[in-house]
Amino acid sequence: MNRKTLTWIAGAIALLGSAGHVSAQQHQTDNQIRFFQWKVAQDPDDQFNYDRLGVAYIQKARETGDVTYYNLAAKSLEKSLALESKAPEAAPPAKHLATVYYAEHRFAEALSLAQQALALNPRDMTPYALIGDAHCEMGDYPQAWADYAHLASPQSATASALSGMQYLDQSRDSVRSLLTGDTRGAVEHMKTAVKMSADSGMAAESIAWSQFSVGEAYLQLGDLAGARAAYQDALKTYPNYHRALAGLAKVSAAEGHLAEAIELYKQAIAVIPLPAYAAALGDVYAKAGNSVEAKKNYDLVEYIARLNAFNQSVYNRELAMFYADHDIHLAEALALARKEFEVRHDIYTWDALAWTLYKNSQPQEAAAAMKEALHLNTGDPLLLFHAGMIYERLGEKAKAEDYLRRTIAINPEFHLFFAEIAKSTLQSLSKPSLASAAQRTVDARP
Repeated sequence: MNRKTLTWIAGAIALLGSAGHVSAQQHQTDNQIRFFQWKVAQDPDDQFNYDRLGVAYIQKARETGDVTYYNLAAKSLEKSLALESKAPEAAPPAKHLATVYYAEHRFAEALSLAQQALALNPRDMTPYALIGDAHCEMGDYPQAWADYAHLASPQSATASALSGMQYLDQSRDSVRSLLTGDTRGAVEHMKTAVKMSADSGMAAESIAWSQFSVGEAYLQLGDLAGARAAYQDALKTYPNYHRALAGLAKVSAAEGHLAEAIELYKQAIAVIPLPAYAAALGDVYAKAGNSVEAKKNYDLVEYIARLNAFNQSVYNRELAMFYADHDIHLAEALALARKEFEVRHDIYTWDALAWTLYKNSQPQEAAAAMKEALHLNTGDPLLLFHAGMIYERLGEKAKAEDYLRRTIAINPEFHLFFAEIAKSTLQSLSKPSLASAAQRTVDARP
């Protein structure tokens, strides 16, 4: 990486601290952080204030995407538990620390802490959401569905807590529907969750996240208009929301509005430079024929993913897929996917393993991994595309055609480059071979 590129990358990272818009909620969160910092300084033995400080740091991490705040949250919440770990009052910091560990991809530890929170205060059923989420990431879906079921019938929730429980129930029903192929059901559940989040006065960022999730489900369906509307709703709720900006960029790219997509991705990166945003921006530049800017953003992907120890663990899967998608460092891509598999067994990690095996010319092993990735019948066109290409490599024409047809039927513009590859591969598979055509000609002679 030359000096000029490194200078450009440093400038891109610096944008994190200079984004032009800071929302009113972020000011409120900053005030909460300062208040509870003052409180713990006044009374270093008050476990409650350490818990509230940790919660404020978690909110700041959600708002900015800056993982530094998760590290600060962990320290505060660990201090709270050190002061009190056995009484029911320890349940909230245990649950909140589980949230941090989950964000850091420490799924087994997150599961253990969420279960601890539930044991400390059985009246609070909300840890079941996080318990189910952790089981999802670890690939134990039947147990996750059983965990989520507890959210539907809280046995002792107070009236004030009931709306929050209903939100968790609907949002997790959306997760289950999305993973099991009922994408339209996922949209409806999350729409209900959006209404509940607004009615219960949740933080603006939390409401915006729910609206963004509606957009993601619409995008998976290929409903670009629905996705755009949902992302725009999220931006109205929480201006400059980086997830919604990137979502709108995906819609614009799918519609062929490349200049608009570039500007939207640049806005998202100005809020928080995430590897996925840099990779997507590079792809749009490549599609537009600007190879210089494409390479700058591709270099940024690797730089961010390797910036610190946290990034090197959290972004393993993203970096593996980036390498595989762009046919670079393929042996390392497979190694990263396998490293991710050590802690994560969800369908998307199986997919990453399958795709990197395919790219490393191991189609048989790729097909076995892809079978696991598709075992829930998830209607994600990118998963189906991967399956189609793997079976095409294996010469299993019927399976390849089936998966590629389903991919295009769901969303003909599911990916900036792969959509065309899916269509051309399907067209090639649909053409009769010269030998079979000649044989049919002979058979047809009187």
